[in-house]
Amino acid sequence: MALTAEQTEGILQQVRAAKAASRTLAGVDTGRRNEALRAIADALWQRRGEILAANAGDVAAAQAAGEAPSRVDRLLLNERRLEQMMVSLEQLVALPDPVGTVDERWTRPNGLRIERVRVPFGVIAIIYESRPNVTVDAAALALKTGNAVVLRGGREALGSNAALVAAMRAGLMGAGLPEDAVQLVEVTDRDSVDVLIRAKGLVDLAIPRGGAGLIARVVENALVPVIETGVGNCHVYVDRAADLEMAEQIVVNAKVQRPSVCNAAETLLVHRDVAQAFLPRVARALAAKGVELRACPAALAILRQAGIGDTVRVVPAEAADWDTEYLDLILAVRVVDGLEEAIAHIERHGTRHSEAIVTADEAAAARFLAQVDAAAVYHNASTRFTDGFEFGFGAEMGISTQKLHARGPMGLPELTTYKYVVRGTGQVRS
Repeated sequence: MALTAEQTEGILQQVRAAKAASRTLAGVDTGRRNEALRAIADALWQRRGEILAANAGDVAAAQAAGEAPSRVDRLLLNERRLEQMMVSLEQLVALPDPVGTVDERWTRPNGLRIERVRVPFGVIAIIYESRPNVTVDAAALALKTGNAVVLRGGREALGSNAALVAAMRAGLMGAGLPEDAVQLVEVTDRDSVDVLIRAKGLVDLAIPRGGAGLIARVVENALVPVIETGVGNCHVYVDRAADLEMAEQIVVNAKVQRPSVCNAAETLLVHRDVAQAFLPRVARALAAKGVELRACPAALAILRQAGIGDTVRVVPAEAADWDTEYLDLILAVRVVDGLEEAIAHIERHGTRHSEAIVTADEAAAARFLAQVDAAAVYHNASTRFTDGFEFGFGAEMGISTQKLHARGPMGLPELTTYKYVVRGTGQVRS
């Protein structure tokens, strides 16, 4: 159903308020922005009872609606996850502020002195789905870099997001900064997304975080600049020179440590030379975690020969399985003839997010790392590390799978742009 004129105007008023607040933030030094982040952390903890109560309502509604456990997990907040937010905020405070950094400076023959200086974007619209931790991460990163933020989360997390934003706005007020720097759009109809991504002149950057449908809607309809964050159809390739114990640990971690997130592995590729030895052992380890396998004919034959189908749910893979981001305890499995076929499979089915090779062959690893086109490529490590916190960025605004401006986990530098500051002594152009 289309938005009413009043709803549309209400959203635009929020964006205008954020725009005004962004001008104030641009003139605030790093120390004051850091004080605001500490005040936000305090407010979130002081209001944890309200936040967790609101989240419990969202979780109960999701469970009553029959949402999968993995989707409920994306929605869930508890004291441990709130404490992780506190750690992220403290880490952000400790990180250097890119705003005001001079990337380059030079003097022209006519005496003009030119500097390229990092500056905030202004107003960043974040459009995301069911993960309320994004609400805090996105706002904190924006504020640290002098940006105002307009948040449009999903309907399923509305209560949680409202409680989190109320706490953050209270923290901003306590620190003497404008609370309007953090806005939550509570109209969750899809048309509210269109209002934000078409607010040319008010929204300086839009970042969609979520499923393929949401990202496509934003990219295809936006009139404002967009950074495309990625669907994560991530692969682990176990080469013939792999340490199989290491490979087992990496595959299990990449799939089950948190299956509902975009850097979890969705496809396992195994070199034919080690498939007979490796597939049964990794299948048993995955079965202990409740993982269903969707196997190619060669993998299926090996697993059935080993009697794995008696204890593990193994089904034949369909064509769509190679292109699916499950976000669940499901793993597609394919036997390949070698490195070249593995790279070709990733090129055809991957989403340019995170890809891993497990091997002791340094030449094979070097070729994989050089030829696989993804935001993050790994040698002998889990794809689960593609994360702003794990990379030392404090948090992340998302994981960009595009190539212009930002790629991979987007931390503080990626939330700034630049301008040229030119100083003269009266020069005029002849």
